[in-house]
Amino acid sequence: MSPRSTILCLLASLLFAAPAQAGQKVPGSVEVFKSASCGCCGNWVKHMQQSGFTVTANNVAYSILQKIKRQAGVTEEFASCHTAHVGGYVIEGHVPAEDVKRLLQEKPEALGLVVPGMPIGSPGMEMGSEKEPYEVLLVKKDGSTEVFARHGR
Repeated sequence: MSPRSTILCLLASLLFAAPAQAGQKVPGSVEVFKSASCGCCGNWVKHMQQSGFTVTANNVAYSILQKIKRQAGVTEEFASCHTAHVGGYVIEGHVPAEDVKRLLQEKPEALGLVVPGMPIGSPGMEMGSEKEPYEVLLVKKDGSTEVFARHGR
């Protein structure tokens, strides 16, 4: 192949590849509120970053975190160790990035997703091969919930 043919082939491949890359969306920007001393929260932030999200982590005092949860509509029964906001939704606890991406694609009328407590094996709560089953709940605007995803079963 001549040098000119090689250059033309490279240019053509770039032109055809560009639309495919342009159609790929960055998952989104996530703002997380957490305690500075919570390692599992930091691990969840890393999980979200590794999944393509841009994450801003804010270390706040416990009283401020509780206020943020209340303002977001997260009740005590659904609370976990960190609260995040993405795309107009609240993400409470160790919700897998794949579920956040699905939420952002489907755009349901809801407050957001919660994983109450801190289930072993959820993102940020990895403990070797140990995993307990858990559910990701979709919290609707009226406060009711439905199962959005099941993990570890």
